[in-house]
Amino acid sequence: MYYNLRFLAIEFLKLIPFYISVVLYFSLVRQDQVWTLWTSALRCLPIMALMFYVSIKGLSIKKHYGQSQLILIGLMFSCAGDVMFNLLLFALGMTCFGATQICYMFAFGWRPLKIIIGACLHISSIGLIYFVIGHLNIAHLIGVFIYCTLITGMFWRSLARALHVKSFLAFFAAVGAALFIISDALAAVIHILHVKLPAPRLQIMITYYAAQFAIALSTADEGRPPAALGSEQ
Repeated sequence: MYYNLRFLAIEFLKLIPFYISVVLYFSLVRQDQVWTLWTSALRCLPIMALMFYVSIKGLSIKKHYGQSQLILIGLMFSCAGDVMFNLLLFALGMTCFGATQICYMFAFGWRPLKIIIGACLHISSIGLIYFVIGHLNIAHLIGVFIYCTLITGMFWRSLARALHVKSFLAFFAAVGAALFIISDALAAVIHILHVKLPAPRLQIMITYYAAQFAIALSTADEGRPPAALGSEQ
């Protein structure tokens, strides 16, 4: 499926509130650790802007809007997770983001399965968990294992869909899923392994917002007939 430049330009323009909210967050929240409701609200603004985008670009309870519905719910869980993390409620935050990954996983679908890709990704995920075993107690380790399984499954489904559909938006969603993993990996390196990186919050949040942006944008053509998208370049 091809997307003309006008279609993509319109979709990017609809996301102006997201761009503004990201700028506001990084402009007004300058410290790496500020745990207040005010900073939580600023942190959630970009995700709320993406929720608004997914809703206004077209949404229905009908089956052919299933991806948009699930991604919208996933964004809601992400927003809750952001508040939990910003208030140092890590267990609740991880639970919320685990629910987000489940929503995204089902949004990307299960056909084709591409089990080999899934197996390779999950084996790699287990290998990465090995590096943090000595830094976590058993309860935290179980939580990290479950979350890594979920986010790896989400990336697997996005990649399988991109390889099958072979469209720009599906590929963009897979890039977003990869960025989500990078963001969480950075958070693990900084907060679990205690590796000092320059501007850690900046690295984590930029990749996180970019991931959510790409995943939300992947719903742009859902529910629209192919003729409405056009094939002009």
